[in-house]
Amino acid sequence: MSFKDKVVIVTGASSGIGAAIAVGFSSKGARVVMVGRNESKLASVAARCNKPLVVRADVGNDEDAQRIIDQTIEHFGQIDILVNNAGIGTRGTLVLGNLVESYDTVMRVNLRAVVNLTSLASPHLIKTKGKVINISSVGSLLPASGKSGLSMYAVSKAATNHFSACAAAELAEYGVRVNTVSPGPVVTDILENSKSPISWDDFKKFTALDRVSQPEEIADLVMFLASDKAKAITGSNYVSDNGLFVKGF
Repeated sequence: MSFKDKVVIVTGASSGIGAAIAVGFSSKGARVVMVGRNESKLASVAARCNKPLVVRADVGNDEDAQRIIDQTIEHFGQIDILVNNAGIGTRGTLVLGNLVESYDTVMRVNLRAVVNLTSLASPHLIKTKGKVINISSVGSLLPASGKSGLSMYAVSKAATNHFSACAAAELAEYGVRVNTVSPGPVVTDILENSKSPISWDDFKKFTALDRVSQPEEIADLVMFLASDKAKAITGSNYVSDNGLFVKGF
């Protein structure tokens, strides 16, 4: 696959799946716009890309979201692919009484920012007959246990799936395709950052294939959906979870 001269915006590009997506597109000739909040991590990933545009921004902030689009157009003149990857999870439960707080925090980034950036990018994507890939989660298909405290994360990702289908239906007549990728467990720095007592080896037992993914596997799927090889695919949700869903969490 070649993405020569295609302009790709990747949010949450400073680490993990977003970093792999940015590096992957760059390696295939794309002009990448890397969006994230951690300046040092962004710089580290940018060093692995070919002359990316780095935008330090909070996607949940409306002014920052507009700036992402404006700087992309000013720098590259077009938008061909939007990858809404940035996401967060906060814990909250009905019993503890902090569920609404969790809802507001998670939805601002995981759903509202996706809706807002897709809306802001749409006029430019229509010009290029572009593509949108939204990163969801296999958690969107599974009710989160109350003990996990991540029910609002699951709800936000389920809403992302449905928004993506709605956007695909609306933008199809303009030649713009919209799809969703739902990863299962992927090896990133999230466990280390959260000081989790659970290891990636522990996650293997939840999957039918007895493995967890590397970020590059998700990047490969995203690039496939953004390529002409997937020209007939829109409004779809691709689950890449090593069989976690079929095994039954």
